[in-house]
Amino acid sequence: MAAGSGYRPTIGLEIHAELATATKMFCACKNDPDEKRPNVNVCPICLAHPGTLPAANRAAVGHLMRIGAALGGARADFSEFDRKSYFYPDIPKGYQISQFEHPFVAGGELAGVAITRVHLEEDTARSAHGSTTLATGEPASLVDFNRAGVPLMELVTEPVIHDAQTAGRFARELQQLLRALGASHANLEKGQMRVEANISVSKEAGKYGTKVEVKNLNSFRSVERAIAYEIERQGALLERGERVLQETRGWDEGRQQTFSQRLKEGSADYRYFPEPDLPKVLRAEVPAWSDAALAADLPELPVARRARYEARGARGEAARVIAEEGALREIFDSFLAQAREDAELAALAANYLTTDIAALLEEGPPALAHFSGGRLLALLQMVRAGELSSRGAKEVIAVLAREGGEPAAIARQRGLVQVQDQEALAELAAKVIGANPGPAADYRAGKEPALQYLVGQAMKLSKGAGNPQKFQELLKKQLCG
Repeated sequence: MAAGSGYRPTIGLEIHAELATATKMFCACKNDPDEKRPNVNVCPICLAHPGTLPAANRAAVGHLMRIGAALGGARADFSEFDRKSYFYPDIPKGYQISQFEHPFVAGGELAGVAITRVHLEEDTARSAHGSTTLATGEPASLVDFNRAGVPLMELVTEPVIHDAQTAGRFARELQQLLRALGASHANLEKGQMRVEANISVSKEAGKYGTKVEVKNLNSFRSVERAIAYEIERQGALLERGERVLQETRGWDEGRQQTFSQRLKEGSADYRYFPEPDLPKVLRAEVPAWSDAALAADLPELPVARRARYEARGARGEAARVIAEEGALREIFDSFLAQAREDAELAALAANYLTTDIAALLEEGPPALAHFSGGRLLALLQMVRAGELSSRGAKEVIAVLAREGGEPAAIARQRGLVQVQDQEALAELAAKVIGANPGPAADYRAGKEPALQYLVGQAMKLSKGAGNPQKFQELLKKQLCG
């Protein structure tokens, strides 16, 4: 569908991420996102039995404080939890413990997008619809409470995004930040990170249109496609003179379109009030939450890491890929520590890491167990010196992944070390010309492709131990001299 021209979209994101803690937010039950058995990590507190009392998870609050420090947001000196009342089958209490007026973090910025707040709440249970049937044959819905009460971060951006690509870029950057901090695994496929987009369109500058929320987007591609679709849908409605409803919509991945779920609630509908069973949170009571302690505790953040890699010689996309993949990052950091300020070698290392070595990740982490920065450096020094061809380097990488060892020894054992003796190479070139009079005559007649054929024959004769560039030079000299 094509929207009418002149509509300016305004987008704000709400992103939930399950925090990586040992236990749930308000009880001692195990927080295990990989548990497949239903209803095993449960207790009277997260099942909302009468008379039970919650106790806040300090590690979860600590994660929020570190996230706030990384975002440059203000960490609250005073905070509290609130009850957010609404009924869903997968919320056992009939309300959710969340935060309203006093979030742990206010403000901040990431990837050029201003942030409104970051607060802490508990996750819901998980419903499975139609997975079984009743005795009557009717479909039934089951509820798994393993996820009920898991610590959940919610980040809300300002409505300052105006295109789908910026929204997707922000979500990707947040995922990398959460992983760098160790705050969340943020795996969208597992539901550990969920994105919701609030979208409106308007022709009047500075004026918002009717806001529509698209819920539970579980891939970056879905975020971008759902936003783009919704911008088009709303623009088309307004062009036809119809009204955009303020509602919550879902995303149908198969049909690549949004669909209506329910009318959107407002904050008054949730009847927020301070949670009476939990004490107020005073940051001053925990020394580790002071500004100085938080700043000292922060690791190198993704933006800074990419900038460091680029400054050392890695190209933009390669720097991003390495920064995002822990196994590649570990090898590259070790390599950089030993390669000094050699930007040429660093660029070459980044290229091999993001191609041949990255391909090994599909076989699982053990495939990179034999790699190290020192071995990568030794390999690339041979390549740059002309002792090993790019094809030979690929073979050494494959052997190193399977068996381990040192690159130079592997290259010698496999006969991959390129011959450097000019006289020996010239003799091989002469043999190739003598054995291939037709292609030799073709090249002398001006047919350039014939030279590449002769180079290939020379490499074959040398069993890959010759340097193709040197063979090319020698063949040209002998053919035209």
